[in-house]
Order: sequence, then structure tokens, then C-alpha cells
Amino acid sequence: MKKLFVSLLIILAAACQQQKIGYVDTVELLDGYQEKMDAEARFNTKRDAFTKKRDSISQAFQLELQDFQAKAQKMSQKNAQEQYGLLQQKGQFVGQQLQQEEQQLQQIGQTEIDSIVSKVKKEIKAYGKTNGYAFILSGGEGGAVLYGNEADDLTEEVLKILNEKYKK
Repeated sequence: MKKLFVSLLIILAAACQQQKIGYVDTVELLDGYQEKMDAEARFNTKRDAFTKKRDSISQAFQLELQDFQAKAQKMSQKNAQEQYGLLQQKGQFVGQQLQQEEQQLQQIGQTEIDSIVSKVKKEIKAYGKTNGYAFILSGGEGGAVLYGNEADDLTEEVLKILNEKYKK
């Protein structure tokens, strides 16, 4: 019985040694993935356009507020308060609209990034199956690999495949 147990341990150890294990630096992989870079560039363009729009609307509102302040001195107190209340409502409405637009922009950007991350995970899985890996671990910041032999680093190989597929 003891010999059988030792034999099983030796067989199990040998089987484990034959499994291929690699890792991918996910930070490096995503940073080098052209589709993600393009998505970030599109998002930055949209964000910059939104920022200009927000700044323009804010500037116009400030001018309207200054104009009102100049006119308010010539109005009755009751009329000035009514006009100021309307101006406050307008400012709140515009602020809410801008906030909603910004949230939508953020949500669209996050959805696109999530889609890219999902695509990358699928490609890593396909690479592992195709190349006979039992495990491919995640490296980089927040990854599970604290140290890995450079020979087991699959980042460049997977990145090359991802970028080639994206070009098509």
C-alpha cells in the first residue's frame, strides 16, 4: 500500500511537471493593444469636445449672470428676485444636463473598455488552448504573478496576435 501511494505521488508529480504554465502582463498587454489605444483616443476626443462645450456654456452663463447683476440694480427688488430665481433654475437645469451628458460619455467609454478586456481574455484563452497551456496567469499590477521566468512571459506573443487581428 505504501509503495502504491509513493508511486501515485511520483506519477502525479511527473504529470504536473509536464503542464505548461505561462503568464501575461495584462497592464503591458492592454497598453500595447492598438484597439484599446484607438478607443482611448476616441474617448479623449469626445471628452475634449465635451469639456469645450461645458466651458462655453459656463462662460455664457457667467456672462448672462453678470448682465443680470448689472440690470438688477435698476429693477424693483421683487422683480430682481424673480429674475434671479429663474436664472438659478436655468443654471441648475443646464448643470444637470451637462452632468447627465458627462455620465453617458463615461458609461460609453467604460462599456467599450469592458468589451476590449473581454476580447483580450478570450484571445488569451484561445492562445492557451491552441498552444497547450494548462494555465496562463495574470501578471502586472494587481496580477497573480509576483515573479515569473521571462521564458514563460507570453505577453508579446498574445499582443502580436491581438494587434494582427485588430488590423484585419
